[in-house]
Amino acid sequence: MPELPEVEVVRAGLEPAVTGATAASVTVFDERSLRRHEGPSEDFVDRLTGRTFLTPQRRGKFMWLPLADSAEGRGEALVTHLGMSGQVLLRDRSTDDRLTRIRIELDHPDHGALRLNFVDQRIFGSMAIDSMLPTVDQPAFAVPSQVAHIARDPLDPFFDDAKFLRSLKAKRTTVKRALLDQTLISGVGNIYADEALWAARVHYNQPTDTLSRAKAVLLLAEVRAVFSKALAEGGTSFDTQYLNVNGESGYFAHSLNVYGQQGRACPRCGREVVRESFMNRGSHFCKFCQRIRVTAAR
Repeated sequence: MPELPEVEVVRAGLEPAVTGATAASVTVFDERSLRRHEGPSEDFVDRLTGRTFLTPQRRGKFMWLPLADSAEGRGEALVTHLGMSGQVLLRDRSTDDRLTRIRIELDHPDHGALRLNFVDQRIFGSMAIDSMLPTVDQPAFAVPSQVAHIARDPLDPFFDDAKFLRSLKAKRTTVKRALLDQTLISGVGNIYADEALWAARVHYNQPTDTLSRAKAVLLLAEVRAVFSKALAEGGTSFDTQYLNVNGESGYFAHSLNVYGQQGRACPRCGREVVRESFMNRGSHFCKFCQRIRVTAAR
């Protein structure tokens, strides 16, 4: 599933081509991609056609395009979730993509006629028109109602480090489960959790209430560091299921230290990287570098 870096790469790629563009026409090829939209496909098409997009926004793994001139005085946005295999591709009007579920023809005042294809192989992703709600901590800013329960991500300028550290300490769970909890910290998925935990030398099953404050601060710093490096390298692509808006792959997969590296040598100590089952997926780590510390943190 695309995580924060992949979604941010898509958002940044859309920004110059979509901001200020108008939806000239909308075609829904598969209504399953509207599972989060309240209403039939005809409602989606009618409410989006003729609308102008503002600057794309993101929180965690969610991305949305705010809509100008919202109906009934309400702020609205086109919310996009990539799911497991969703792609948002910018094309010219003559280019089609296999497995396109939703197509939006765009007219941009500077770039002319464009085509935005929402492509999704597994159809776990979605698009929806949603109303905007003010955020609790920054009422001047708004997010779609579907995103309101999602915590800020650590690259957000309003992310509250102290609040996160307090909440992490209060959790009665293990560290990786906490990192994957999108109501605590958003944008972290399996790949970047494993990479940050390795960098901070923390075992994925370390109880959160035994994690020292210094180690928790280090872990948060490593989450930010791995996000920043992944963004610089265009995200992680193992296959064609994650592509940027131009249909290109990211190359952070070449920089992974433990995720998907089971059986190979740990880049730090040279011992074998292992994979263990975790929440219907896997955790990749070094047993020597990442040991569970049983002493309660002071």
